[in-house]
Amino acid sequence: MSSRPPQFEGSSLTATVTARPAALASPPAVTARTRRLLGLLLTLASAALLFVAAWLDPSPIGLGTHEQMNMPSCGWITVMDLPCPTCGMTTAFAYAAEGSFVSSFLSQPLGFALAILTAALLWLGLYTSVTGSRLLWIMGRVWGGRLWGRRAGWMFVLVVLGAWAYKMISYKFLFAGWST
Repeated sequence: MSSRPPQFEGSSLTATVTARPAALASPPAVTARTRRLLGLLLTLASAALLFVAAWLDPSPIGLGTHEQMNMPSCGWITVMDLPCPTCGMTTAFAYAAEGSFVSSFLSQPLGFALAILTAALLWLGLYTSVTGSRLLWIMGRVWGGRLWGRRAGWMFVLVVLGAWAYKMISYKFLFAGWST
């Protein structure tokens, strides 16, 4: 005796059971030309960010470098005398762009990590735009599936909070002479 359920030829029941849901359908193939174009866009965006960072003179006090771009000083420091979660990011990028990795890390650990990630994405985008490689897409599917889950979201929040706690401690206690 067969353990398979009975199928009714020509009925809608068969079509419903055997049809593949749209969410599970494989994505349309990405052409090499599309990969090259998106790799070029990633390269240009990363290069622009790193070029601006290299153009800036990092602030020796670990924050406030963004003011060279005519942006206002940090409102959190002005009002509460506490750095905001992104304080020191621009300074960390500027230090990393000039190759001062220790100063970049001490300025803002998360900013240092994001600057290194931006540089890696520049090279990956350049490689993809020149060769049409699927490496960017493979990495996107492997890492994208793991990085955008609920657990990863909470881990990112904890990393941001940890970097912010470091910045507050370094602002208030380690480098008490810092001021804007």
